[in-house]
Amino acid sequence: MPRVRWVVTGVVLFAAFLWLGLLVDRQPLQLDVEVATALQGQNTRPAGQVAGVVTNVLGPVLPYVLGVVLLAIVLRNRSQFSLCVRLAVVLLLCRLTSLAFKPVFQRQRPRAYPDLSYPSGHVVSVAATGLVVVLLCAWLRPRFARWAIWISAAATVLAAACRIVLGVHWVTDTVGAVLAVLGVGLVSATALRLIPFPARERRSLDG
Repeated sequence: MPRVRWVVTGVVLFAAFLWLGLLVDRQPLQLDVEVATALQGQNTRPAGQVAGVVTNVLGPVLPYVLGVVLLAIVLRNRSQFSLCVRLAVVLLLCRLTSLAFKPVFQRQRPRAYPDLSYPSGHVVSVAATGLVVVLLCAWLRPRFARWAIWISAAATVLAAACRIVLGVHWVTDTVGAVLAVLGVGLVSATALRLIPFPARERRSLDG
């Protein structure tokens, strides 16, 4: 059953997010330390300045922008109300993973910085927005779904790299963010019957 497979996949990914959070809660992994040490001080250099500009765009503002887009779709075509509401619910649940679990893990940042660290809120925002954009395209514009997947993945990686360069997140903070979004996103999207896609959309995605 396709829905069962999607739910199981989501549960496994979310469990991996929780496991990683417990693993790094008290002490960063060697990878975290090595990357943070190699990039120490970059936040005040040109690379950090560029990362700061990028991270202002690829961050918490994106879910709000997508929310406006979903509202515009509904105002233009009322028949899409149910679809857009379900997409908005998925977006909200994915975004809440950062707000809800940062206090749970209480992980400190690589350098002095307000707020807690795991998972990265910026990466959660970008990944959640990307996931919902992919779902939106799959239902309304399936020929753009492949492009949406690649662009969303690239934007998520770029957002993660910028947060790491700025020294405000460990590598595992960004990995955990993606795991959380995919886990919650797949389960909620399946429960809301956004996955699997209708046959027409599946044929288009299959090329």
